[in-house]
Amino acid sequence: MSDRYFHLLEHHQKLDDALRIARDPLDVLRLRSLKNAVKARLAALLLRGPEAAGFPAPLATV
Repeated sequence: MSDRYFHLLEHHQKLDDALRIARDPLDVLRLRSLKNAVKARLAALLLRGPEAAGFPAPLATV
């Protein structure tokens, strides 16, 4: 697991915890949009492949 991926997961978890205790509808809306932005970054990181996550590219075999 790359440092970037771990940091995003940690941030997502903190937003989730904050969302559970939020009472103000505007805070809930703000936290939801932040959580969705982090979720989109996580998905983009996964879709870019292992090189983007910090793993070396596989060697081509002939």
